[in-house]
Amino acid sequence: MYVIHSQSATSGYSAAAPLALPDNKWAIDGTAFVYKSQWYFVWSGWVGDSNGEQTLFIARMSSPTQVTGARYVISQPREWWEKVDVNPPTRVNEGPEPIIDPNGQLHIMYSANGSWDVNYCLADLRLWAGGDPTYVWDWFKANGCFFSANGGIMMSGWHPTLYAKGVGHHSFVLLNGDPNTSPPAGPTFPLAYHGVPKADNPNPFWGGRYWYSGTFQWWGNITYTRGSESNTGWSLKFYE
Repeated sequence: MYVIHSQSATSGYSAAAPLALPDNKWAIDGTAFVYKSQWYFVWSGWVGDSNGEQTLFIARMSSPTQVTGARYVISQPREWWEKVDVNPPTRVNEGPEPIIDPNGQLHIMYSANGSWDVNYCLADLRLWAGGDPTYVWDWFKANGCFFSANGGIMMSGWHPTLYAKGVGHHSFVLLNGDPNTSPPAGPTFPLAYHGVPKADNPNPFWGGRYWYSGTFQWWGNITYTRGSESNTGWSLKFYE
């Protein structure tokens, strides 16, 4: 990961410099954000030195450009709906994006499965109220995808896309990109994501991918389960 910085949003940026991450392993898709007055950095990477699977990590920051302390695993692709790619077998959690729901709970929306096939999708991690973002067991994972062309891997009550496939790696449109400006419940708000027109067949996916605009809104009273444990709160719905 690299960082550029400036005192102005429109000019004067520094050259790109490495962002020193704990353990110095392969890393992509990093995002810095503030939650309860503490800076954090969340990204996708490898636990070790080989491409076995892509894990979501989080670390504390002492400033917007300085990571401090250890890295902590918050999600690994271990659910059945995150492991449906077979050619090649793919184990991916990537593209983490923070957003804060109307109850003040932190969510990390991320992409699962391979970005080169129809199983690519958006899914959710919800931090329980009062939880520690660096403690994996304070996070509850949705029980399926929220945005995908494959209806078979969707969470109950969510529906597959109609016009695009391979959808994922999104960006919420938030004021100043700050999750503390996350929108209220009710209306829909802008979303960007990439995908491939569903009618394209065959399609090279990466070579035929487009940016799409869509919308999202909060969806209330949704329960995520983990073994005998459960957590109920806000979730998200996405629209093409």
